Amino acid sequence: MGYKVFLVEDEIVTREGIRDNVDWKSAGFEFCGEASDGEVALPLIEASKPDLIITDIKMPFMDGLQLSKIIREHMPWIKIIILSGHDEFDYAKAAIKIGVTEYLLKPISSEDLIEAIRKIALSLDQEIKERESLKHLKEQAEGSLVLLREKFLLRLVMGGVSSAEAIEHGQRLGLNIVSKYYLVLLVRIELCDRDNPYNYREYQRVEQIVSSLAGNNPNVLYTKKELEELVLILKGDDLEQVQQEGAFLANLIQQEGQSKAICNLIVEMGQAQQRIGDIHRSFTEAVVKAKNVAEYSRIKKSIGSSEQMDMLKLEHAALEDYLKFGNLQDIDNFFTTYLQPISDFVLRSELVKNYGMMDIVLTVSQFVSDLGGKVQQIAPDFNNNIERLLQDATSIDQVNKDLKNLIAGALTFRDIQTQHQRSILIQGAKTFIDNNFSDPELHMNGVASKFNLSPGHFSTVFSQEVGETFRDYLNNLRIDRAKELLRTTNLKCSEIGYQCGYNDSHYFSTVFKKKTGFSPQQFRGQSHIRKN
Repeated sequence: MGYKVFLVEDEIVTREGIRDNVDWKSAGFEFCGEASDGEVALPLIEASKPDLIITDIKMPFMDGLQLSKIIREHMPWIKIIILSGHDEFDYAKAAIKIGVTEYLLKPISSEDLIEAIRKIALSLDQEIKERESLKHLKEQAEGSLVLLREKFLLRLVMGGVSSAEAIEHGQRLGLNIVSKYYLVLLVRIELCDRDNPYNYREYQRVEQIVSSLAGNNPNVLYTKKELEELVLILKGDDLEQVQQEGAFLANLIQQEGQSKAICNLIVEMGQAQQRIGDIHRSFTEAVVKAKNVAEYSRIKKSIGSSEQMDMLKLEHAALEDYLKFGNLQDIDNFFTTYLQPISDFVLRSELVKNYGMMDIVLTVSQFVSDLGGKVQQIAPDFNNNIERLLQDATSIDQVNKDLKNLIAGALTFRDIQTQHQRSILIQGAKTFIDNNFSDPELHMNGVASKFNLSPGHFSTVFSQEVGETFRDYLNNLRIDRAKELLRTTNLKCSEIGYQCGYNDSHYFSTVFKKKTGFSPQQFRGQSHIRKN
């Protein structure tokens, strides 16, 4: 490879001798310029960008050391050979300190100079190889980092990583995933050419479109689920802004895809979530929406009749309301009213059957996921081998049985979760009352508000869980404490009533007698008699 050399020498005879008597080409160099001192040389060096400078050490205006120092600071890649006289040893030490490549003593022969510059040429060759190798390693590392990021983000949207692990792992990969809100977009690619289902060039075209639209926005994380599915995670600190940006980006991807790609794009968006651990819920919702759109389109082409298509339109609101509020005892009535027409129709076509049943399965799965569960908890067979279940559903009775079992499992899971959550809530309320019963301002409305329940609902749930009303529970705590103080202290009855949460001593005496059969004074006197 050819390199460029620049010569700086104030003695004309010496400069011309070096310039004309050295076979630069055989040493791997091209002579690109000369100057009589450092000051004249600098602008010429900046313009010609040589790889090697040969300079005398003593020159007027700007000597070789000054020139070398400037070059080292501003163009450190340039190699430097300094030519010096025998009596300039102090200069040699200064040159070494600056970091010159070679220090040659005058007089110097052409052979010695050629040998020196050949060594420098070999050094330059080696540096180029090292840079190329480093570049290759860097590209490999960057490729590995991209792959690791994609795998991590895929695990994140699939719910396969805890919040703490996600934050820590994301930081190691250079991803900041901490935010107030998260929203997932799913881009599904459907090629128009059915005869060429693996047109990788078209898939790559869509990837490039999506990647360019996401750009370097730090609030958009991008990964690839499958060849035909791309996933974007949007994050932000304002709910409305995240939703607006998600809708805008989805619309933009749809428009760009239609204008620049020969395929259909389905772009769906899940609901925004506030926790890292709930990102998978937004993803699941986007997947369900995209699958419904894709399957509905395929079935419409297969069936053709709009009236028949209407029979397949699952009333999601009715199913979701039944899952939230319905009773297990009413499942037969609900099934007959809303799902029977679908189950009767799905056996007419394998494609229709898959769509109809999967639509219900995905709706129920989303409901269970929102409660913090997984579909395998309510129906292991549906999760482990959905294809086998679809194949086995060859009769209306079998379809009805499978769907009823799935919905019944979801209702049972809901009731268990509700009971568990209710128990935890009431236990928290009891603990709060136990710690604050001496506060005269403690009332049921305040406790209900603290636990985000209406007073009426709190009263009902509290009585069911505890076995007594809120008022009885609170008064029992207070009277038990009053009995303890009456037996163990000499405090006045009015003071004891106040310490137990009663501002009115008369009311305290009334409640005490109702609970114990004695007035506070009688109870204390009875206690003293027992002691005597």
